Amino acid sequence: MAILSRLEEFLKKNSVKFKTVTHPEVFTAQEMAAEMHVSGKELAKVVMVKAGDRFVMMVLPASRKLDFKKLKETLEEKEIRLASEDEFKGLFPDCEPGAEPPFGNLYGVKTIVDTTLTEDEHIFFNAGNHYEAVEMAYKDYSRLVKPEVGDFSSPSP
Repeated sequence: MAILSRLEEFLKKNSVKFKTVTHPEVFTAQEMAAEMHVSGKELAKVVMVKAGDRFVMMVLPASRKLDFKKLKETLEEKEIRLASEDEFKGLFPDCEPGAEPPFGNLYGVKTIVDTTLTEDEHIFFNAGNHYEAVEMAYKDYSRLVKPEVGDFSSPSP
């Protein structure tokens, strides 16, 4: 499997400059940042949550973790939990589980970006598999996805 054709076509159609980076197969965002020799601050990871009865794609730097107190305020929901891969894998049929790119708009999933990620000039993220990433300008990502922005993370220990 190569970079998702759906993602590649979307980026090309919108005249976005991007670079595909191949790396050894990894399964966590911090491992990916280490293999690619990039800061965890610049690596956008996707965390799927279940807020009430809906799935929401949360996008935050690999160097941070969800803060559920802040997340409840951001989503204005009392019941929020991490969604399991089994629960949401059907939403992303062309992705390897756990390697979803932060483009919820391509899948009809609400996308919210943590404010700390908006400070980066460039971001890196999974390309739909566990061995390729995409690098692109954050401003292009924001323009294409039009995510909501919120403060819902805290530093990882």
